[in-house]
Amino acid sequence: MTAPRTALALLKATHPGPSLAVTSIGTALAASAGVSPARCVLLAAALLTGQFSIGWCNDAVDRDRDVAAARPDKPVALGAVSARATATAAGTALAVCVALSLALGLLPGLVHVVAVAGGWVYNLWAKRTVLSFLPFAVSFAALPAVATLCLLPPVWPPLWALLAGALLGVVAHLANTLPDLAADVDAGVLGLPQRLGPGRTRALAGALLAAAALLLALAPPGPPGVTGWTLLVVTAGLLVAAFAVRWPATSRAPFALTMVAALAVVALLVARGGALAATGALVARR
Repeated sequence: MTAPRTALALLKATHPGPSLAVTSIGTALAASAGVSPARCVLLAAALLTGQFSIGWCNDAVDRDRDVAAARPDKPVALGAVSARATATAAGTALAVCVALSLALGLLPGLVHVVAVAGGWVYNLWAKRTVLSFLPFAVSFAALPAVATLCLLPPVWPPLWALLAGALLGVVAHLANTLPDLAADVDAGVLGLPQRLGPGRTRALAGALLAAAALLLALAPPGPPGVTGWTLLVVTAGLLVAAFAVRWPATSRAPFALTMVAALAVVALLVARGGALAATGALVARR
């Protein structure tokens, strides 16, 4: 196998979509909170390497299960790159991530390392338990904290931002598992969504997403403004369309509508980014 093909296979094994999404959200939050451009670039590098490490860890650990499920989207399962090489890449990316994170400062670095550790805990253990949602809640709640702690001086985000991040993390977990729910059950992977089943998982994702939208619109000081109200109305409309309409049992429309609603809520979180530092607590300095 040639080096370029191996490199391309490794790149595909990073789960590039989610990796870029998390990196973009975290960087946008930091920028909206007032973090300098130079520190935003450093934060983006730390976020991206952390997400790459999680993606590579996932594919290396799940190699046998992905082979059994004949997953066409998994380079390791297809033999395009070995599980050993992927595991080595995961460890290397994790080490780089830790170094980049700590370069931002001790507090933001440690909080980001905790967020990345949540992804590894999910891959190695939690995904097969009823607590599968917990690493996502912790890791996504950490994103607003990493953003504001990158400020000089660092600021802890308000509680509403942490809670909104946790809710969005659980929604991401529930939505991400839906397409492979049946295959996961057959493989013995029994996290929370697999135990709930597709119907209740969709309903729970919709309810938590609505709660996150309301929290972000109403909890920060001051009115949400035209952008906030527009995003809130869009989210409500999409969720009503997803769950109030009687779709065929095999339709993927509810999932697609929920994902678009999730993007609207993420945009609402970024739009409220200016309130993160304004209402946060200044870190005590000796």
